[in-house]
Amino acid sequence: MGAGGCDAPGHPTGNRPGSYEHVSFTFLGYQFRARSVRSSKSGVMFTAFTPAISPEALKKISGEVRNWRIHTHTRHSLQDLADRINPVVRGWMTYYGRFTPAALYHLLKRINGYLVRWARKKYRRLAPFKRVKRWWDGLLARNRPMFAHWQWTGTFEWIR
Repeated sequence: MGAGGCDAPGHPTGNRPGSYEHVSFTFLGYQFRARSVRSSKSGVMFTAFTPAISPEALKKISGEVRNWRIHTHTRHSLQDLADRINPVVRGWMTYYGRFTPAALYHLLKRINGYLVRWARKKYRRLAPFKRVKRWWDGLLARNRPMFAHWQWTGTFEWIR
């Protein structure tokens, strides 16, 4: 029974006002829940019930990225890797990034981390962080459109 002896659907279930049993739901790979949103007209922050990639979908995608084992393809060129992963990543960005692109940033930075790991294995001189960081910054400056996800983020997560 809910607060005050009421068992109606949507009625608060706890003793505190505003405490509800269900605060989110998942549909078609999106999780709908309360998030802070900035108004496009006035720029004021408010809370809205908005969609973003669900944790289950993000976990599935992360597993797929791990299974690519990018760092082991040292015989391939960077362009070959881009040709392989761009259609897939572009599809994820288009579908899951439609409403809340920021929810994908962590995943995209991790893909960049795997690319850095690939470079460190392929070119042993890039093993130190400072050298690989300098190489990475130059690569982004020269070839920003090479990978689809570089349009959203160019930073990487350090993966050993």
